Amino acid sequence: MSPRVRKQLQLIAGLWLAWTIAGLFYITQDSVPRLYRGQAVAWKYVFVGWMAGMYVCAALTPALLWLGDRWPVERRVTNAGLHLGFSVLFSILATVIEVPVLLLLGVFPAATPPSIPAGIRVFLSFGIQGGVIRYWAVIALQAVYRSQKNAKIRERETFDLRVQASELAKQLATAQLSALKMQLQPHFLFNTLGAIIVLIQQQKTAQAEAMVARLGDLLRLTLEDVEAQEVPLWRELEFLRLYLSIEQVRFEDRLKVRIASSPALSDVLVPHMVLQPIVENAVRHGLGQSEEAVTIEVGATSANGSLALVVADDGPGLVSPRPGHSGIGLTNTRNRLARLYGDSACLDVEQAAGRGVRVTITLPIRTVPPEGGL
Repeated sequence: MSPRVRKQLQLIAGLWLAWTIAGLFYITQDSVPRLYRGQAVAWKYVFVGWMAGMYVCAALTPALLWLGDRWPVERRVTNAGLHLGFSVLFSILATVIEVPVLLLLGVFPAATPPSIPAGIRVFLSFGIQGGVIRYWAVIALQAVYRSQKNAKIRERETFDLRVQASELAKQLATAQLSALKMQLQPHFLFNTLGAIIVLIQQQKTAQAEAMVARLGDLLRLTLEDVEAQEVPLWRELEFLRLYLSIEQVRFEDRLKVRIASSPALSDVLVPHMVLQPIVENAVRHGLGQSEEAVTIEVGATSANGSLALVVADDGPGLVSPRPGHSGIGLTNTRNRLARLYGDSACLDVEQAAGRGVRVTITLPIRTVPPEGGL
């Protein structure tokens, strides 16, 4: 049986059940007062008579529902006027059908059964308003059902629109994050290529070749994570070590590096390439403004559910009176942190206690999900 046929059968069964309940209500209303007064009840006439009338209404109900859908009573006042006329016609038609049925079943409520026209006139004289009331009961229930159905449809549409808006906002945020990340990558690449050109101009061929080889490894590692906005800390430190190995070829003994991180933090997620622009600033401002050797220290610690990434150098310190407001690296890093974590992350730049600059990135701790997890 197809779903459509099953649905139609369920509708027909529901209609006949509803009119059966209505018939039982009329039977109770008719018989209980008589029983209360001690009068005899002609059960055959009462039961069969009322149920015959209800089942005539049940047979006509599909037409009523069609009229209700064609001219919804809640839409226009003129539709209500149309249904007022339809209700009178319905009452007449139901009576025209009901009287012959009652006469055929021998339960017409009269001592002497009249002719069909006479029976119709009798029923209409005192029962036309009952047919009108039953018509309007069907139309009213249909309007209530339609209103609830439309409300559910609107709720579903509203929910779908909210989901779509959420997905669009997520896509927009992802696009913005990707744009910020793409800005960082060319920025780093151009600086590295510039350093290679300087080495070539200085005829330091071996160093230039080493930088090109390591740059190739670095680009390969970057492409492997090109779609990722977050990577495990161990992966970020691997990327950083490779980048610093390029800078150490360029600056030789003038650049010293120390990287310290607890193995327990290896799987904590951090933004991809979050440390590289910070370390690049330390290299550029530390070594670029001093002839002395500079040590850059990178560390990762955790406290109170937050991860702190610290990049410190012992160079000449801050030059700008407004720390942290220079360069595309710091600007983009702040923007990426805001997009990824909102107010849960921050980037602070401060003058170190002795010499140099200390940059601290604070992130909420998020671990790598288990393999196969959602």
